[in-house]
Amino acid sequence: MDALRFHWCSPPDTGQSTPTDTYKIGKLDMGEVVDFVQEAEELGVDSLLFGISNYLPDPLPVLGALSQVTERVKFMLAYRPGLMSPTLFAQVVNTLSWMSDGRISLNIVSGISPAEQAGYGDFLSHDERYARCNEFLEVIRGLWEGESPLSYDGHHYTVKDAALGLGHKDGGRPEIYISGASAVAQQTALASGDCWLRYGDTPEGIAEAARPLIDKGCRVGTRMHVLARRTREEAVAELAHLMRNPDEDHAAWIRQWVNTTDSEAVKSSYKLADEAADEWLSPYIWTGAVAYRGGPALCIVGSYEEVATYIHSYKAAGISEFIFSGWPTRDEMRNFFTNVEPLIRRLEEQSS
Repeated sequence: MDALRFHWCSPPDTGQSTPTDTYKIGKLDMGEVVDFVQEAEELGVDSLLFGISNYLPDPLPVLGALSQVTERVKFMLAYRPGLMSPTLFAQVVNTLSWMSDGRISLNIVSGISPAEQAGYGDFLSHDERYARCNEFLEVIRGLWEGESPLSYDGHHYTVKDAALGLGHKDGGRPEIYISGASAVAQQTALASGDCWLRYGDTPEGIAEAARPLIDKGCRVGTRMHVLARRTREEAVAELAHLMRNPDEDHAAWIRQWVNTTDSEAVKSSYKLADEAADEWLSPYIWTGAVAYRGGPALCIVGSYEEVATYIHSYKAAGISEFIFSGWPTRDEMRNFFTNVEPLIRRLEEQSS
């Protein structure tokens, strides 16, 4: 199995100083984003995930700008089918691939909130959104795989004689990550994706869900938080420090939002958190921030050695990549790639 890949979530989505902070909305500090991304590049982050939501800046122009001030770090663009036509989307991604010298991958998300989707004029149900997603991917993959002109007659998209003058940089196409925990999300990952992404769980829990995909050649990744310190005692003390004076109004807002979602991924994360004993799903997975931060906030906690060993154990379960965040996310990114990632590489060498 190849070396584990470690991605990080970008500041516009995870800029909270503590797990209970409200989201930072209403501004975009590109100077701060550029500074963060350039440090991520120096640390050796594989790629940076730029999320999509109505409270975030749109990632497309942000990535266009960042492609001009970086050289190595890759960008994972989260986007939802239905916001633009598949032909136009392929054209935009092709342009980004040339601007970034091919440093672009896609995280395709079908949407997690019917209320938010309605704000964009989208009123499809959960499974209908995935049906549209499959058609969307069929069109863009057809364009990337050389079918030109391309015509397509589906339920959600009809395209006639689509042809793009600017193809993807160096031919081929970007890597495609499919997010979601439902059966239809898994089917979409198998049909049109390279990697199935899901929110965190124990290695055993993810292994059980991921086995059918791994057996059919699809990679599996997970989205979590991480908090590592010199000793476990320091890590647990840091958790207590971060959780002081929690914003219970924000927790209530999150809980209300969860009641409106039709996402299996979000619901399953809250179910895991509700079932955890004293906020610990395992000796190394803390669930206490899920009530304030949502599904991605399951957090691997421990000493540098404990966290490295626990993350390495996911490899035996078939997991090949992680998208991490932290509190504050830039400090934890620096801490992880300086103190934990080298230990994981050593474990990989010893087990190879």
